[in-house]
Amino acid sequence: MNIKEIDNTYIAHTYGRFPVHLVTGKGSVACDENGKEYIDLGTGIGVNLFGYCDETWQQAVKEQLGYIQHTSNLYYTGPCANLAKLLCEKTGMKKVFFCNSGAEANECAIKAARRYGQLHKGEGNYYIVTLENSFHGRTLTTLAATGQDHFHELFQPLTPGFVHAKPDDADSVRKLVEEYPCCAIMIECVQGEGGVHALKQEFIDEIKKIAQGHELLVICDEVQTGNGRTGALYSCMHYGLQPDIMTTAKGIGGGLPIGITMLGDKVQDIFKPGDNGSTFGGNPIACAGALANLKRLDDELMESVKAKSDHARARLMACEEVESLDGLGMMIGIKPKKAKNSDIAMKCLEKGVLVLTAGNNMVRLLPALNIDEKTLDKGISILIETLREEA
Repeated sequence: MNIKEIDNTYIAHTYGRFPVHLVTGKGSVACDENGKEYIDLGTGIGVNLFGYCDETWQQAVKEQLGYIQHTSNLYYTGPCANLAKLLCEKTGMKKVFFCNSGAEANECAIKAARRYGQLHKGEGNYYIVTLENSFHGRTLTTLAATGQDHFHELFQPLTPGFVHAKPDDADSVRKLVEEYPCCAIMIECVQGEGGVHALKQEFIDEIKKIAQGHELLVICDEVQTGNGRTGALYSCMHYGLQPDIMTTAKGIGGGLPIGITMLGDKVQDIFKPGDNGSTFGGNPIACAGALANLKRLDDELMESVKAKSDHARARLMACEEVESLDGLGMMIGIKPKKAKNSDIAMKCLEKGVLVLTAGNNMVRLLPALNIDEKTLDKGISILIETLREEA
């Protein structure tokens, strides 16, 4: 059997895979088993922050492999401590909890918020307001937090305690906060899987006021939007928002599993020993790679992300088959006027370009932050050609 046949025989059918077996990659180009090249504008759903086989990341990981690969959290390790220190210095957050995925990071955020509500507002104040079209993970609790009904249908009953407001509608948030005993408001500043939508500044400003007026925490889910993706270290920084809790994962790991929950002033000491944990959380190899990535997310790189984003967006908006664009930085959502996003993704694959889809019939682009302009231009040209052919 070939790899596709083995996969179909032995792996649970939870994924609708594209019909390609990727074998090697370098930078923003991957190759399949036949040597065909693909310009990757999806980066493993925003994970390969600096593309495939990035040498700086590789070196950090290889070096740590030569020291110690795992200890559990019963002992101290350098990469874990140093990564937490740099995260706090760059964000103004106070404490960090490490786990293995964005869903787990959001679970930790929800735990912290519920504990805060219990301590500061009394028993029963555990509801969290999230937004429609949000996506926060696939555990039962983070599915409940996700504001998309089709994710809920197969797994009832979900964890109670979540209500969903309309994006960019402060009155919708205010109504739920007044109706339910809440402890927090949880948002993605740029919604990802649900349709690549950047929230409006005025809405974020109102969220801050509502949270302050009702003694609620603000949680920012930066799993996909974080680590330079939007042209700022974290997307909330575009909005002047300092959250009480912030989560991230995906790109900071560069290809190794890592989840991070950052705790601000109000909740920095919310957990005591035994209140939360993760066997693999803070793994020294994953943290060494993440630290190498985080150190490179400087102002110069952020400016280049913005410049490449502006260039790509200008080209896409000039295409008559594009109805609208959304997102921030190198998180670009393209809504075609007529074509189906799934058809566009398949045709692009056939032509050697990897793109993603999202809700609301969006084509989603999450290129490597350091993709060179020539490669990006070629990928955008093929995408535009496909949009015209599929119209």
